[in-house]
Amino acid sequence: MKFVSYETAQGASYGIVRGDGVIDLKSHFGVHCPTLRDFIASADHDLTSVMRAAPDHQLAALWLLPPIPAPEKILCVGVNYADRNEEYKDDKPVPKYPSLFFRAPTSFVGSGEPLIRPRVSEQLDYEGEIALVIGKTATKISREDAHSYIFGLTLCNEGTIRDWLHHGKFNVTQGKNFDRSGSLGPWIVSADAIDFTQPLALQTKVNGQVRQSDDTSRLIFPFADLLAYITSFMTLNPGDIIVTGTPTGAGVRFTPPRFLKAGMWWR
Repeated sequence: MKFVSYETAQGASYGIVRGDGVIDLKSHFGVHCPTLRDFIASADHDLTSVMRAAPDHQLAALWLLPPIPAPEKILCVGVNYADRNEEYKDDKPVPKYPSLFFRAPTSFVGSGEPLIRPRVSEQLDYEGEIALVIGKTATKISREDAHSYIFGLTLCNEGTIRDWLHHGKFNVTQGKNFDRSGSLGPWIVSADAIDFTQPLALQTKVNGQVRQSDDTSRLIFPFADLLAYITSFMTLNPGDIIVTGTPTGAGVRFTPPRFLKAGMWWR
């Protein structure tokens, strides 16, 4: 299934994509589950009768929000594809533990919404990534059980203001949290539709040109490893998002750099 959050004239809602339409779930479960995050956190719902209903909206007519509009945590992983460590040319070995940082929900927009490049910089870069959406409370879980805690996957453009990454000596927070500099969505593909034993392909295009292309077989820290490690020191809750890292090919790595400009489109 594909789950979306969206805005209509009547306010924010969420639903299931079916064909080119969307079945609204808030009208069925909204009393106890006003958002998709609440829906994920609640007990399992029987969607059998809901899926027989006619779509309430045309998908193309909706203003899509980030799939989880207000997650408790958005935790991002840096340098997690095989060649990314080599891009730094610092002769350091592959890291023993993942690099992690937080992003604020206000730094993301929904799919199809324009990103904003701040006036203070011309270095808005793209980073295509796969993001995990947590389905149930997870603390100190094993690698073997980790996939069972994933509600589903979504996509992320982990937009970055490159020159602001260097404002702090030990962190990248400033360059990663400008308002509306990244994007999440368009939807969450539920875990039951994904074979986690097979590699997942990831590709980023800018103005139709492929800039990034890789697959999850080349992750330094696969999904299960990330979840086992993160939950060794932190409890993850339903609706939390783990952004799992970007492949090589970001704009900053070209000579000269190829940052995003007004009028460009990406997917």
